[in-house]
Amino acid sequence: MNLRRDKLRIIISGGGTGGHIFPAIAIANALKKLNSENEILFVGALGRMEMEKIPAAGYKIEGLEISGIQRSLTPKNLLLPVKILKSILKAKKIIKKFNPDVAVGVGGYASGPLLYAASKMKIPSLIQEQNSYAGITNRILGKGVQKVCVAYEGMEKYFSKEKIILTGNPVREEATIITGKKEEAFKFFGLDSTKKTILVIGGSLGARTINESIANSLNEIEKKGYQLIWQTGKSYSEKAKKLISVQNNHSNQIITGLKSFDFIQRMDLAYAAADIIISRAGASSVSELTFIGKPVVLIPSPNVAEDHQTKNAQALVAKDAALHVSDAVAKSELMMTAFSLLNDESRMKTLSHNISQMAMKDSAGKIAEEIYKLALSNVEGLTQKN
Repeated sequence: MNLRRDKLRIIISGGGTGGHIFPAIAIANALKKLNSENEILFVGALGRMEMEKIPAAGYKIEGLEISGIQRSLTPKNLLLPVKILKSILKAKKIIKKFNPDVAVGVGGYASGPLLYAASKMKIPSLIQEQNSYAGITNRILGKGVQKVCVAYEGMEKYFSKEKIILTGNPVREEATIITGKKEEAFKFFGLDSTKKTILVIGGSLGARTINESIANSLNEIEKKGYQLIWQTGKSYSEKAKKLISVQNNHSNQIITGLKSFDFIQRMDLAYAAADIIISRAGASSVSELTFIGKPVVLIPSPNVAEDHQTKNAQALVAKDAALHVSDAVAKSELMMTAFSLLNDESRMKTLSHNISQMAMKDSAGKIAEEIYKLALSNVEGLTQKN
């Protein structure tokens, strides 16, 4: 379809974790590629990481005072209806002031109030559902939006078939370009190119169970002659550094193949160096891993709505594209599974091939195209705005 590239005003809402923020920025960048004059406003949750990451990427953001329901019994849950109402009222003010052509929800706390307000104000709206299992919020919002961009087949059980477009999840382009970078990667991390390397990524906020499993296995990793690139998250960073220091003293080594980081800035080099990857099963992470094409062991987080990470992992396991270890048994089984995989070249090749087949190219570009189609179908002959 040969779409006109009129200037649009777009609101993108959501955030909370890197898994929502990075795809949102990728969509914004794709919209800018279609027309550099497109005006984009983000709406996030006050106090969450999008309030820092979005401005760092060069975009404006407004904050709503919204949070999720607490899983434990707490008085904070009593305030949630008040926060939701206040957030919807503020979202309406933001929409009225910005006057968007299209509203986009990428998931996260702010997405609900903003998309609800937009649909009530007759603003053309689109949801980007990242997971193979749609959460309750998106299922409710899906009734009021015009389009739902999805990353998995079989989503008709959650949304109207005529609204669904299979686009895949946007990924960080700079993180997925790894061809020809292996030598640079080993130099960057100070590692030995002749040894197999395990990459551990628990997500942008870290993952306690994964971290504890790795911490208990540092001696065995080194004994078996493997190397480790370990993203711990901020909360576990200092402990990991101390544990590696103790391990170095124990093995009388000054330079070690055990490396820990609270956050890895050069993910492209981390992916390039890895022989296998241990990861949570967030939708954004899984999509990124399909582009990387390395053998993966997934440990879904149990602390997410409706256990959607387990469904994401199972979608890969069903196609023999990843291994799955549940969080409940990770401390006893994770590294045993990882070591077994590293010793099985045939299994590694199979997993690598199958996960690569699941990659969906240019997802952000496809979603940007759908946003344009939505805007143009809403107002035929859209004129350029001043």
